[in-house]
Amino acid sequence: MAIAEPGRRLMGHVGLEFVAKKVSGGGHRSTNANLSLTSMIDFLVVTVVFLLMTFSASGETPIAKGLNLPKAENTLDMMDAPIVAVVGSQILIDGSPGGNTRAVEESDRMQRIDELFNVLKAKRELWKQTHPNKDFPGVVMLEIDQGIKAVVVKSVFQTAAFAGFPNVSFMVNNLPKSHG
Repeated sequence: MAIAEPGRRLMGHVGLEFVAKKVSGGGHRSTNANLSLTSMIDFLVVTVVFLLMTFSASGETPIAKGLNLPKAENTLDMMDAPIVAVVGSQILIDGSPGGNTRAVEESDRMQRIDELFNVLKAKRELWKQTHPNKDFPGVVMLEIDQGIKAVVVKSVFQTAAFAGFPNVSFMVNNLPKSHG
């Protein structure tokens, strides 16, 4: 037997022209791509279910754990504003840490909370940059437990006012209105 040049030999003896072309490497890929419709429908269903589960039409915001809000009869709907939550001695601004109230609690007198002031001032400047031709509303929502000392509430309130948010609203649980 003679030595032959290496190369493709599989199915080379078949007499069909298209088989010989594919075997010799002359075949081309199909220009039509197959799309699995089942996996695309599964993806869309999962996406729609996720969006429906996370959607909130009434503007409800999740309340921080361990927070007992005061109750009130005369209330307004939620508005788009930064939310300052006081949980224990920690201050959260839109869910991010923004200082603590230990210094106010220890001194038992009103004072400006510097970290809260700096974050709110930065939020105000960002709002002014993104809305250059509008008046700044200066609204902040306070989410404070009903058991927090009054001096802490006053300090947070006044710090927000110093940072450029003079319109302060408190988050409360809504009581049914009494007719009397």
